[in-house]
Amino acid sequence: MLRSSAGLLGLSLPEFLLLRTATAGATGPGGAGRAKSCILLYCWGGMSHLDTWDLKPDAPAEVRGEFKPIATATPGVFLGEHIPLLARQTERLAIIRSIHHQSSAHGKGMYWNITGHAPIAAEAAVNQPPSRQDWPSLGAVVGKLRSAPRGIPRAVQLPYPFVDNNTLQAGENAGWLGVAHDPVIVRTPKGTAFGGVSRDLGAPVLNPADDVDRTRLQARQSLAVHATGPIVASRTAKTFDYFRELAMEMLLNPAAQEAFDLDREPPRVHESYGNHICGQSMLLARRLTEVGVPIVTVLCAAGDLNGAAGDHWDTHGDNFNRLKKTMLPTFDRAAAALLSDLADRGRLDDTLVVIFTEFGRTPKINRGAGRDHFPNSYSVALAGGGIRGGQVYGSSNRIGSEPRDLPCSPADLHATIFHSLGIDPDTQLTDQFGRALPVTDGRALPLF
Repeated sequence: MLRSSAGLLGLSLPEFLLLRTATAGATGPGGAGRAKSCILLYCWGGMSHLDTWDLKPDAPAEVRGEFKPIATATPGVFLGEHIPLLARQTERLAIIRSIHHQSSAHGKGMYWNITGHAPIAAEAAVNQPPSRQDWPSLGAVVGKLRSAPRGIPRAVQLPYPFVDNNTLQAGENAGWLGVAHDPVIVRTPKGTAFGGVSRDLGAPVLNPADDVDRTRLQARQSLAVHATGPIVASRTAKTFDYFRELAMEMLLNPAAQEAFDLDREPPRVHESYGNHICGQSMLLARRLTEVGVPIVTVLCAAGDLNGAAGDHWDTHGDNFNRLKKTMLPTFDRAAAALLSDLADRGRLDDTLVVIFTEFGRTPKINRGAGRDHFPNSYSVALAGGGIRGGQVYGSSNRIGSEPRDLPCSPADLHATIFHSLGIDPDTQLTDQFGRALPVTDGRALPLF
């Protein structure tokens, strides 16, 4: 009934979602409220703050590196020379240069940023497998608290799961909120990896088989309901049934199908984002929010952290060549196109865009001309959704090794996102033990 990527050897979409669930373990009004949707641009691997958002031109050579700062649209604000398109849009951006946490592992750093909470044994430099005891992701929480039209998922992730060394990571799903709130992970149907190699990483393709039209699909849905209704009893069967219903609604909803159809975009729009998986994923994110998906997460890298396809932000070696030749031009073009596209459509005010990552990179350049993992200080940027552009919040010290003033945390970033979306940061959710827990422990930053 449903095609899937080759990586799952023919599993259907509901089977894929059920499989991801199994790997995750068996066991008052407030805020700015302007944003109706949110697009998270996550730079998986650890974007270097020292070569993008927070250059240190007066630091020693072993810290400042090869890149030069360039002037931006905002007087007194300088960015790295290889993000010139974003530099022209700083009047739309609020740049935070003082965010930090204490975990140097990819998965745990991602967990901290995606959930807004510290992972288990944060100081240990090992990743954390997914569990139903995890804190829910931003996508899961927003999807829980925001509605969407029938057949439109409440949270989507593109174009693949968070994978490090062929292992799924804790933090991207709904954790203790339950499987019904897991973001749906869908492969972007157009674009190639940075290195020209297509990379699916297990995310399903949202298309029926060639010989199954809408009428046949509806007939199969009716048959499935009548066939399984009396015998669905186990938790696994009920979970599969939920995912089957979700997959079917997405396939039968014309608005959902149209949103996923990137062929409806003019060639000039495709070109503006770039014909690669990063750019086309951002374009698809824009289309999905237009039909009512409250939150879309885009993993802005072209391969997993094994380096098997394309490139990624984990620049332990050859940092400067990899950034200037591949990662930064690709990301700069796509992210700048997204901001311009939203603004041209009159949607930037009600769409919050967040650019973030799991951590920054070490101030001191290593022997391989690279920078290593560094959570002590890094940068994020926000635009739209009521955010006041043309500002920099906080700063790091002379070499970018720790916050100098206005230090903040991933929890504060979450509170700011909720504030933009009109979700009271004191809102409480109930975990699997019946405990009422606040959606964040942070405070909204004064960026509005």
